[in-house]
Amino acid sequence: MVSPRTRRTVVERLVTERGLSQRHACELMSLQRTSARYVRRSRRDEEATVALIREYAHEQPMYGYRIIAAMLKHDGYQINRKRVYRIWRQEGLQLPRRKAGKRRYGDASSTLRRAGAPNEVWTYDFLEGRTERGGKLRMLTVLDEYTRECLTIHVARSISSRQVIQVLEWLFLLRGAPGYLRSDNGPEFVACALQEWLRERRCNTLYISPGSPWENPFIESFNGTFRSECLNRWIFADGREAQAIIEQWRQEYNHRRPHSSLGYLPPAVFADQARLTLDVV
Repeated sequence: MVSPRTRRTVVERLVTERGLSQRHACELMSLQRTSARYVRRSRRDEEATVALIREYAHEQPMYGYRIIAAMLKHDGYQINRKRVYRIWRQEGLQLPRRKAGKRRYGDASSTLRRAGAPNEVWTYDFLEGRTERGGKLRMLTVLDEYTRECLTIHVARSISSRQVIQVLEWLFLLRGAPGYLRSDNGPEFVACALQEWLRERRCNTLYISPGSPWENPFIESFNGTFRSECLNRWIFADGREAQAIIEQWRQEYNHRRPHSSLGYLPPAVFADQARLTLDVV
């Protein structure tokens, strides 16, 4: 049986010495044209690729091989996902296992209004953390449901409905008011002052059913990512340090981290493309 390597050698000689086309030579030798074009990588190139993947995995230990492959592609490296996966397995790179929680089921089809464009539906929620001395930190996360952009993460020891209004006021000035705001029934979100303020700006509210987080899937998914990739990795000295580190992570999430549901584009890149498409239409 003739090995593929020998067949490639014969194909090369047929092309260079006999003047045959590569297609004809491959047909004669029963060799795929992709195999004829194969160039074995040098050991040095392979070591450099392994070192590069390990560097990316070290910088972002919570990213899997699919996201790492997308980041490499966006950064201009010519490497496909299968090769990244092979090196990932070969080097023993693994994601830390998450603890399995209780799964809750429900039908959100009747209550979930889907966003069809940027700035149509925003969603917001609270998250809590601690400083290294046990001080309480509260975080208000705001997300655009269509682009998956994290619009802001406001950090403070406590956040009242008045502070929620201040955060939204700044975002409305920066991006314009969305058509809808989705949230749970937390006291800050159902406060009369906030509801009146939103009505004055013609922004509608979408409240999920009590005890039904599956009706607010985008912010729940984002908060899980935020906690595993940022909050669980850092110990904050105080609120000021927490705000600085979290803002740096938010920028990374929006502009660099590939998002699987957006075709492995970062949210900000997807948002720019979506706006260009809408402008053309």
